[in-house]
Amino acid sequence: MSKPVNAMAIGGFLIGGMALLIAALLVFGGGQFFKPKMHWVVYFETSLNGLNLGAPVKVQGVQVGIVKEIELQLDRNRQRLMKPVVLEIEPWRLASPDGSPFELSLIPGSERAAELKKMIAAGLRARLEVQSILTGLLYVDLDFHPEQPVRLTGLDYKNMPEVPSITPTVDEVRATLEDVVKKIRSMPLDQMVADVSATVADIRKLVGSEETQKSQAALTKALQNAESLLSRLDKQLPGFIDRMNKTMGSIGQSSTDISTTAQATTAAVRDLQTSTGPVMKAAEQTLLKATDALESTQVAAGNIADTTANDSSLQGSVVELTKAAQSLRALTDYLERHPDSLLFGKED
Repeated sequence: MSKPVNAMAIGGFLIGGMALLIAALLVFGGGQFFKPKMHWVVYFETSLNGLNLGAPVKVQGVQVGIVKEIELQLDRNRQRLMKPVVLEIEPWRLASPDGSPFELSLIPGSERAAELKKMIAAGLRARLEVQSILTGLLYVDLDFHPEQPVRLTGLDYKNMPEVPSITPTVDEVRATLEDVVKKIRSMPLDQMVADVSATVADIRKLVGSEETQKSQAALTKALQNAESLLSRLDKQLPGFIDRMNKTMGSIGQSSTDISTTAQATTAAVRDLQTSTGPVMKAAEQTLLKATDALESTQVAAGNIADTTANDSSLQGSVVELTKAAQSLRALTDYLERHPDSLLFGKED
């Protein structure tokens, strides 16, 4: 007969297994298994292909939670499918600026909703991103995009706060590529190819024409002549440069001689002005005396004009003396303006 089952042994085995399971959760979970968590819901308008339960939720590459639920709903009023995705956030992974844990889950419900509204106003958005191009798996990226508008559905899913979503980067790239493809398709490619073919045919005809060959021959001859001319210039240019240098030296010497002559002439004119100064002053004094004598003579001539005829010798002497005084005054004025005329003569 078989031995009866010992209930105490079975009970002890079960109790020991439970104790080991609890110890493993405490050790490997770091005590975080029993910490409170937050749950947010996000409605993505794009396809969720590649997003699985347990997919990571990251903030700038740092995991702060997982995807807890994915559900598919039919909105009969708007005739569309709704895809609520529940995010399970571990708030202890975030810290405040002072370094203390950001225990948002411990705040009461109303205050927690107000804090979430502040974060949404600051630009908190959820977006699907690709974990790996090879596998095509997706994860949820939480980040701040204040330039993106707030798009909320207003639906109530299990009384969870809603976080707005934005278009994934993959969809933006796909939309851009689709726009480019549409523009390419709208282009008259057949006409463009025909035009290019006609242009290539014209170029081929032009290159193979007789005029082009003659032009190439003429261009080759012109290049040869230019090369010959440059060769002759290369031979003759050094001698020409030497002669030019000698000529410039002669011109420089002539310029020096002319400058010396001009300086000597200037000095002679200055000496002439210095030497003629006293003469001019004496001539001026003589002119003044002659003028006084002329005035006296004119007075005397006026007194005897009544007793003397017009053609008398005394009247002629008075006239000659007046002309001599005028000539002397004109000579003095000219010498004052042109003292160099004593060297070079009077200008015409």
